[in-house]
Amino acid sequence: MSDDIVLPIPNLELPQYAFTLSQPSLGHLQDKARVDLLTGIQKDHMAPYYRFLTSTPEPSASTSAPTSPPTNTTRPLPFDPRVYDEMAAKNKEELESFDKRLEEAEKTEGESDVADLLRGKAMYLVKIGDKEKALPALELALEKSPGLGTKIDLVLTLVRVGFFFADQTLVKVNLAKADELIEKGGDWDRRNRLKVYQAVQSLSIRQFNRATPLLLDSLSTFTATELVSYEQLVLYAVVSGTLTLGRVEMKKKILLSPEVNSILFEIKDLSEYTKSLYDCHYDKFFIALASLEQTHLLPSQILRPHARWYIREMRIRAYAQLLESYNSLTLKSMSLAFGVGESFVDNDLSRFISSGRLNCTIDQVNGIVETTRASSKSAQYETVIKRGDVVLGSLQRLSKVLY
Repeated sequence: MSDDIVLPIPNLELPQYAFTLSQPSLGHLQDKARVDLLTGIQKDHMAPYYRFLTSTPEPSASTSAPTSPPTNTTRPLPFDPRVYDEMAAKNKEELESFDKRLEEAEKTEGESDVADLLRGKAMYLVKIGDKEKALPALELALEKSPGLGTKIDLVLTLVRVGFFFADQTLVKVNLAKADELIEKGGDWDRRNRLKVYQAVQSLSIRQFNRATPLLLDSLSTFTATELVSYEQLVLYAVVSGTLTLGRVEMKKKILLSPEVNSILFEIKDLSEYTKSLYDCHYDKFFIALASLEQTHLLPSQILRPHARWYIREMRIRAYAQLLESYNSLTLKSMSLAFGVGESFVDNDLSRFISSGRLNCTIDQVNGIVETTRASSKSAQYETVIKRGDVVLGSLQRLSKVLY
């Protein structure tokens, strides 16, 4: 287990507050977010981040390393020169102190003491949200630090900076570095923390199939509180697992999970979500899905970009689960099962059928939905034909080589 406690640096709650303030549809959450954002900035004397948020938005040539506030039309916070000057003065004082101690250490102390000071200065720059200066400072500290565990911690800090500034390139590059370092001998705590980092990154780029096992594996060994809270981890696990797991695995790994059940009922509107789908209570599931969208998907900086896609995929899953048990159903019975109108079901099914996502047809005259399943023998025949073509192709290429 790592010897040092990993502090929440940078404070990843702050970009979530800034995101909330940038979304007009989240007006009901913005008063609290504005207070919490300014309080967090002043607490850590984050003059560079305050300037970042309050500066006039400018077009950026790079989408991977944003240099403008996270909003297209308005600033999350108004600029107050007095607040900024007070924080900037504190930053200047702290950085001058680090530079003075570094200068003395380079003359009188060993490499280990110098490396400690370099890490301290780099982490302070991260803490105040000065991305431009923090990145080279972290790289220098990484170069000078001798221990493998310390190097892993610094690389994971670079990942958190990437999350803080929504810099996917920085996140991806340093996750790969962290994985490489951990394979050289990282301890179990750092291995487990890396899983959480990889899971969050996977969610952010819509790789839910990869995120689910990482999230579920992390539930019983969770220590990465510097990145997400345990409540957030459970939320992510339920959201991702309900989409990607089969019914048997869903029951085993979510519904019967002691880690999930210990906190599930504390998360608003989530307790009925997976259970209603598993129990085939589709009317309750549709209500829970709509509630999940408004309460957890749309307000989340990580999940909002995928909310519309996720809702569509879950509706497809629910329709497919119901149709799997029948050869045919009336539109009326489906609409009653889902608690919506017949026209809604008709339009929804038509869209998913035309895109090849549901194996069924609609008889508009009689108002019947008929499932169309390919026979197992036909599927096996097609598989044999495809594999046979591959084998014949290989034999032909081999014969040309031999003869």
